[in-house]
Amino acid sequence: MRKQPKQARSRATIAAILQAAAHILGERGWEGLTTNTVAEAAGVSIGSLYQYFPHKLALVEAVRRRHFDEVIAVLRAAADEQLPRPRRVEALVDGMIGVHSRYPAAHRVLLEEAPRAKEAGALHDRFAVMLHRRYEAIVRVNTRVTSAHIRVAARVLAAAVAGVVHDAAGQDTLRSASLRVELLRLVNSYLDCIN
Repeated sequence: MRKQPKQARSRATIAAILQAAAHILGERGWEGLTTNTVAEAAGVSIGSLYQYFPHKLALVEAVRRRHFDEVIAVLRAAADEQLPRPRRVEALVDGMIGVHSRYPAAHRVLLEEAPRAKEAGALHDRFAVMLHRRYEAIVRVNTRVTSAHIRVAARVLAAAVAGVVHDAAGQDTLRSASLRVELLRLVNSYLDCIN
């Protein structure tokens, strides 16, 4: 982003821009996304959009960053030691389904079509580190796994949840009640078997 919003109105403008960008990205793909269509859908002038995002790739990176922040927030809640384990597991499953349900087609485009800015590598690296640390915290609070196995168990759990959620997003089945039940069963069974 060119500049950070300071006032509530500026933050609302950015939220509208990012929401419009995610929607258009999901509907039209990387090639169909333009700054003009995003500005129009967000109800802002193109000048307002350019105030914050100098080009389309910067806009897409901001959508990615928002998604990363939402995923980390879910993982943080799922490791809350104040909650009983069933609530932590529900926080993980419901949170990941919720985050990926907002713009499921946009997530596919972000993963498969949209290029990454050169400077975005550091963002992705930080996200990967945070993601695995958060999953390690989830394993730690839900099991008695020794520290030597926490890292591997966390990676397996992360891959399993991401695989199910991303596949369901691609199949448009994220809102399925049976998917939720099965994902809860998967997470609970895995945590039980590594205990």
